[in-house]
Amino acid sequence: MRTFIKNIGTIYGILPEGVMKKEGTEMNEVLSMDNAHITVSDGKIESFGKMEEISTEGEGYDEVIDAGGGFVMPSFCDSHTHIVYAGCRDGEFRDKIDGLSYEEIAARGGGILNSADLLHRTSEDELYRQSAERAREVMLMGTGSLEIKSGYGLTVEDELKMLRVIRRLKEDFPMEIRSTFLGAHAVGRAFAGRQADYVDHVCNEMLPAVAAEGLADFVDVFCDKGFFTPEETVKILEAAGRYGLVPKIHANELAISGGVQAGTAHGALSVDHLEQTGPEEIEDLKKHRHTMPTMLPGASFFSNLPFGNAKGFIRAGLGVALASDYNPGSSPSGNMRFVMSLACIRMRLTPEEAFNACTINSAYAMGVSDIAGSITPGKRADLIITRTLPSFAFIPYSHQTPFISRILVKGQTVSIPALQK
Repeated sequence: MRTFIKNIGTIYGILPEGVMKKEGTEMNEVLSMDNAHITVSDGKIESFGKMEEISTEGEGYDEVIDAGGGFVMPSFCDSHTHIVYAGCRDGEFRDKIDGLSYEEIAARGGGILNSADLLHRTSEDELYRQSAERAREVMLMGTGSLEIKSGYGLTVEDELKMLRVIRRLKEDFPMEIRSTFLGAHAVGRAFAGRQADYVDHVCNEMLPAVAAEGLADFVDVFCDKGFFTPEETVKILEAAGRYGLVPKIHANELAISGGVQAGTAHGALSVDHLEQTGPEEIEDLKKHRHTMPTMLPGASFFSNLPFGNAKGFIRAGLGVALASDYNPGSSPSGNMRFVMSLACIRMRLTPEEAFNACTINSAYAMGVSDIAGSITPGKRADLIITRTLPSFAFIPYSHQTPFISRILVKGQTVSIPALQK
């Protein structure tokens, strides 16, 4: 199957082969090409170039798409989500309005534990049905690569149920999907008051069961105030390492927790949240360039938390990734365009910095930047074709105005609701 996309106003997000991420001043650079075309072959980008360089338009192709002067850009890569969950937590929305903090809701037995209770009562098929709706939702908003965590099970059986649902999503959706085991999201109710025993349970019961079915690509731990300590985090990461699971850490959402250092010391691919950081975290990440700092402005927005110091990280020469944290309690949205906009408005990133953080760097943070996150021959043809727009900055600037004309995921057009047409 070969597809020819013609009359592209501008291609954004071009990268040479071999570029896996961007750091420092590079983050403010987005290579582009005006008046262009792209050829897609068997789900991958075959080539691109200027319209004036071709002598024929569309001969020998199975499909010809006229971009009509719209932009073409790589699909968003969302490296931190929790979209496999049951029901919602709209009751806690009222608690937030009344002034209760994330920690206060959790201390009352709410938050993650509420989601675990509901998930336990939900069948695997129903959990898949609800989760598939969210997966389609984010795909239609322009996400082509997606990481999904467990962590609302908190028992062996329910964590496996979640991870099996993620496996089904991998099989049924054209997006590139990665799965993360997050058994250490909170202490399960059966282990109330016995956190050390729960950590042992994660290491000795959950991890072997997850590994036996080959259900996870990564392991994660919520290393933060009121959750798991750095020492407990290290114990879980070392146990996971015996099964070949690469770490991705929740760190420094609620306090400077030591989670960044615990993650980098054990080869974490990313350390995520980072609402609370200081110069020590920046210096540590400069020594561990393999680890991608990942910030989640949707959680800051919804939970009234500080926004991460993305600008300071970039000025220090680091790269930054952005992700949605789509979950029922603290960020009930997977709209990566809104994440890009929040990064500009509240974190003071340029549109170019925010774009790179939502594409190539977020692809790196989920281990897929070799196949996604940029316009590069040989990569997946996960593409957003926009309507005719006045500028690149318009995308985050007018963040609620429909901007998508067509979406290609692995080279195939995904149908778009009438609102977007």
